[in-house]
Amino acid sequence: MKRILFISVFILISLKTSGQIELPKFFGSNMVLQREKSITIWGTCAPGEEITVVFSSQVKKTRVANDSTWEVEFPKQEASFEPRKISISSENDTITLNNILVGDVWLLSGQSNMEWPLNLEMHFKKERKHLTGSELRFFDTKFIGKGVYAEKYSDSALNHLTPKEFYSGKWETGGTPAIKNLSAVGYYFGKRIIEEINIPVGLINMAIGGAPIETFISVKTFQQHPEFNKKTNGDWLYNDFLPVWVRERGRQNVQDIAIHYDDLGPNHSYKPGFAYASSIPVLSKMPIKGILWYQGESNAQEKTSVEEYPSLQKLLIEDYRKQWGSPNLPFYWVQLSSIDTTNYQANYWPEFRDQQRILMESITHSGMAVSSDIGSKNDVHPRNKRDVGYRLARWALNDIYNINILKSGPLPVKAEYANNKVVILFEFVGDSLKIGNNKELMGFSLNGENPIAAKIENNHVVIFTSKKPDFIYYGWEPYSKGNLINSENLPASTFKIRVQ
Repeated sequence: MKRILFISVFILISLKTSGQIELPKFFGSNMVLQREKSITIWGTCAPGEEITVVFSSQVKKTRVANDSTWEVEFPKQEASFEPRKISISSENDTITLNNILVGDVWLLSGQSNMEWPLNLEMHFKKERKHLTGSELRFFDTKFIGKGVYAEKYSDSALNHLTPKEFYSGKWETGGTPAIKNLSAVGYYFGKRIIEEINIPVGLINMAIGGAPIETFISVKTFQQHPEFNKKTNGDWLYNDFLPVWVRERGRQNVQDIAIHYDDLGPNHSYKPGFAYASSIPVLSKMPIKGILWYQGESNAQEKTSVEEYPSLQKLLIEDYRKQWGSPNLPFYWVQLSSIDTTNYQANYWPEFRDQQRILMESITHSGMAVSSDIGSKNDVHPRNKRDVGYRLARWALNDIYNINILKSGPLPVKAEYANNKVVILFEFVGDSLKIGNNKELMGFSLNGENPIAAKIENNHVVIFTSKKPDFIYYGWEPYSKGNLINSENLPASTFKIRVQ
């Protein structure tokens, strides 16, 4: 056994010292490089080796540092559908990356509704007849524990449950069989950008089914925060400052059998900071256009988690923008959908959705796609991802690409009381406010519980009441019955607004 171990170590050392080149796991043939940003290519090799990189007829040379790292930088490029090669060579090794495009790269993250694959989406049967082609590229992501739920991980999974090995995959092109694995939300978002802007789009999906927001935030960021540092105190499986369900799943998967662990306990995709450590230190060296986020279900089942979520998401956004060195990096998220409480603990979802709406007010270059109108009553995974992706694309098309398009459904501006009626004013009305799927306007109340009649007058919503209420609520049910839309058929957000 010792002889085998010695031989294995000797082989690894020999490979490194002989000039073998290693690249980041998110590099590969078929990838998209971000346009109009300096292009950095880096990796590892034997110290002292000369590295030659050829890209777009340009040649860069560098010497490998003592820590085995090397890096070169190419000037920014315009978007192009012309396939290119990147050749990287040392004295004894050469790696060639083929079919490289230059366009816009978007990072996808969150949990299972972002992870949800295209082939399980309700429109896929029709969509597969005219799938977006090679202008769409995506990193076909795998991760340790994918598809494993309330059971123990295998020995193989446990052995590879480290930040370095957690994510794996390769770049694929649209129109191929692998596209069925792509995030459905990401696919429809990318398709719409390509249709409107005519540039290549690359998608990198870091979503993890069931994952809480805490795993996507760095441990260092938690430790430096005066309130949230408690989330990194001791073994995360028994830390009461983390969601109960998340810790239960973690114990089912790795308790008593973990191989890799540290002061925070066993490694797991739900562990605070783990997904971050497995991706962001590498990804943040790659310029991107923006981030799409669909997460929250795992943080919306307890009152304390709901109340702290906006601050956590703001912390995440600010940290990611810092890591990418881009204070205006676009960040768009999906508001939680609708679901009945019979089969799911969704009592706090209305409040959670409203907090997601309010967060837009304090985050510049952000936006939110409403999905409560296409929720599934008994399933936490609504199958209509097409509309979600298209709604996210509206924000990007308007804010980034300067397309004159209505980017949101109606959002409340203020509610005023006079003459025995409350008048609610909205932005993002378009040509008019409308009623969707019913003859009567639904979803409004004065207390969040009892429905009250409302109607549309002069592109405002009017509610008649003899006494001034403190608040007006809309869509304040886990499974929302709200049907207020604008002229583009975009739904209004759940909200609670004080009456003036």
